[in-house]
Amino acid sequence: MTDYDTYGTSTHTASELVRLVTGHLDVVFTERESDYRGVYHLAQGTYGRIEIQPNAIPGDDGQDDLYTPEHPAVRILLLTDTPAPEPALHTRLGAIQGLVHLGRESW
Repeated sequence: MTDYDTYGTSTHTASELVRLVTGHLDVVFTERESDYRGVYHLAQGTYGRIEIQPNAIPGDDGQDDLYTPEHPAVRILLLTDTPAPEPALHTRLGAIQGLVHLGRESW
């Protein structure tokens, strides 16, 4: 079973969030670019996969679409993909002011 968690912020830019998460988790992010998601940041570590990306992603019609349309006020997303529940990860991310847990799915 894999846990997928979504966090969001309207307080920080993607670059600021990368810096904050790096300090809290001691991970290294690499910048990536995708036609579907735009520019995003990826870290792989002991906690699993962590991604930081804008909520607004490039749309097919030249207009941006929202990655999480149910949270339109959220500017930046942090997505985690862990092989099992990671309470320590969620505690550390919860310590970042302005970062809010938006939801969890397990598959």
